Amino acid sequence: DIMLNFVFSPNVLLGFILGSSVIILYFLRLVKPEVARDEDIFFATIGLLYSGILVIHGWRLDPILLFSQVLVITAVLAAGWENIRL
Repeated sequence: DIMLNFVFSPNVLLGFILGSSVIILYFLRLVKPEVARDEDIFFATIGLLYSGILVIHGWRLDPILLFSQVLVITAVLAAGWENIRL
C-alpha cells in the first residue's frame, strides 16, 4: 500500500502551471511545426518530470525555496514564450 498525502498548496499550483506549459510546448509541433524543434520533446519530458516532483514533494519546500522556484519557473516560461513568439 502506498500512502500519498495530497494537500493543495502553492507548490501544486506551480507544478500544474509548469506541467500545462510543457504539454503546450509538446503539442506545439502539431499546431505550428515550423517553430517546433527536435529538442522540444526532451525539454517537455524534463519539465513534466520537474512538475511531478514539485507536486509530489513540494510540501517540503520552505517559503524561500518555494519563492526561488517561482522565480526560476517564471523566468523560464517568459523566455520560452518570447522564443516561441519570435
